[in-house]
Amino acid sequence: MTEHEQKVARMRELGDILREAAKAYYQQGDEIMSNLEYDRLYDELLALEEETGMVLSGSPTAQVGYAAVDELPKERHAAPMLSLDKTKDREALRAFIGDHKTLLSWKLDGLTIVLTYRDGALEKAVTRGNGEIGEVVTNNAKTFVGIPLKIPYRGDLVLRGEAVISYPDFDRINEEIPETEARYKNPRNLCSGSVRQLNSEITAARSVRFFAFALVQAPGVDFAGSHEKEFEWLAKQGFPVVEYRVTDGAGLDEALDWFSGRIASYEIPSDGLVALYDDIEYGISLGRTAKFPRNAMAFKWKDELRETTLLEVEWSPSRTGLINPVAVFSPVELEGTTVSRASVHNVSIVRSLALGLGDVITVYKANMIIPQIADNLTRSGTLPIPETCPVCGGPTSIHAENGAETLHCENPDCQAKKIKAFTLFVSRDAMNIDGLSEMTLEKLIGAGLIHSFADIFRLADHADRIAGMEGFGEKSCTNLLEGIERARHTTLPRLLFALGIPNVGASNAKVICRAFDYDPARVASAPAEALAAADGIGPVIARSVTDWFADEKNRESFEALLAELVLEEPERDAAQSLAGKTFVITGSVHHFANRSAAKAAIEAAGGKVSGSVSAKTDFLVNNDTASGSAKNRAAKQLQIPIITEEQLLAMLGEE
Repeated sequence: MTEHEQKVARMRELGDILREAAKAYYQQGDEIMSNLEYDRLYDELLALEEETGMVLSGSPTAQVGYAAVDELPKERHAAPMLSLDKTKDREALRAFIGDHKTLLSWKLDGLTIVLTYRDGALEKAVTRGNGEIGEVVTNNAKTFVGIPLKIPYRGDLVLRGEAVISYPDFDRINEEIPETEARYKNPRNLCSGSVRQLNSEITAARSVRFFAFALVQAPGVDFAGSHEKEFEWLAKQGFPVVEYRVTDGAGLDEALDWFSGRIASYEIPSDGLVALYDDIEYGISLGRTAKFPRNAMAFKWKDELRETTLLEVEWSPSRTGLINPVAVFSPVELEGTTVSRASVHNVSIVRSLALGLGDVITVYKANMIIPQIADNLTRSGTLPIPETCPVCGGPTSIHAENGAETLHCENPDCQAKKIKAFTLFVSRDAMNIDGLSEMTLEKLIGAGLIHSFADIFRLADHADRIAGMEGFGEKSCTNLLEGIERARHTTLPRLLFALGIPNVGASNAKVICRAFDYDPARVASAPAEALAAADGIGPVIARSVTDWFADEKNRESFEALLAELVLEEPERDAAQSLAGKTFVITGSVHHFANRSAAKAAIEAAGGKVSGSVSAKTDFLVNNDTASGSAKNRAAKQLQIPIITEEQLLAMLGEE
């Protein structure tokens, strides 16, 4: 690594460290480094930016202001952007390469972007569009991971690259979308929507990455006629360049094997490779066809097919009532991994494949990643379409949607449709069950293992079956069951909040339980008048609680849970020294582990904690009492006392 590359690597490292520290301080109320250390690292980054003449995207020294537009303007490219001719045949690719030095790189599966820099600053970013006209997405591009905002080169630079979203970020973003059917189908679709947002703040949250793959112009720079020299120069300007290997026809097998050995674990979506002649002038001399340039060719992975036997089709319901068929077959090795399941998507595909249990099918991995059924060699057509839902037993019906037939559960009370309630039940402020993500809940509910809240605490009875399910194993199953056992020991406020009673949040649940001395029987049978009399509850919340417990099914669910749980009474301040007082906590804390711990201490002493300063606030807790923050300003305007953590401890009787 050259000295310049070491400096750029250090800049990226410093940016990550400083962003993490700022996030902890301003969003989580934690201080993971001193102000002195933060300033020292910030100054180091600033000095490196001055030395290299570049500022990387997301740099704490040059935060980009978010911008929103009413529409994305269109712009015609200076020259049409052509597609590449393609092949799946290794020998055809070898014939194309011949004896020429060739750069073999990932063919990234995202959205192509053209960047223009002038005087060392990013001036414009335009999508590929239809190859002739694209959309201007400059504001959004400034938030991409990997795009430098300033570079050392001061000429008019134009380059092309791919905006992509990694598989881990794709999974993270989809997990945050509650409706299964609203989730993105693949990273490319998500990337396309993210790049073309009208509000760049949304784009920034999507972690779009950028990799340069072609230099269009850089006047005054001598690349010695080599595309590889262009790549090396772009890297020195601060651009992440698409990963590549240098090869020729004789070395092609080794290069292809290197890429194919990495595709299964490569985090960036790729649907093949690109072979580009290194000699720029030779490539130009070849010209182009009406559709393709002649100096490059795309290589698409040839699908590896395996024969296997269809053992079962699982019909997995979702929260909207859609029931998705999943094929289970005898395990086979595909692209270096063992697979035994593949989505069949809908009833139309089940029928077009004429599936039946015991049929001999061929399977493959689309783009070497996603298992699919290629064909059914037996075509018995004997697989029945379920007439009842596998979760609730309710009737099913077939709907025609967008030219495809899909199976749906018609029971409005189907447990699979109540996934949101189960997601709340296991959440951190409720039962806090580690390992029970929404996706895992959907699998367990779809498999018929969970029908009620109490069933979660009986999953140990199905340990062998869970360990054999897709995405599980002995270790993950053990971790899940251990997390459930830990959650058995909980408090009544957590349980009350977990039930999902309308209008009852985590704070209200604590107030209600405190008012009835943490007795579950008293809470469940409390009349509305007594509930409404509790501080801050009122008639609306009281009626929600009494209505919920008046429902026989809800009451049975509550009783079943009590039989599975060990309720531990929260520590209480007998003096209730902060009763009737409302606090707002902001900034970092030193004596408590975090702001949540400070909140718990206030509530244990009878106080309440709000998220914003208002006329109902009694105290604002901020160790930086002289800060000019919005909350401090609001408190001063409303003449609300701003107290330090030490003063809060004194009020709690701990100082």
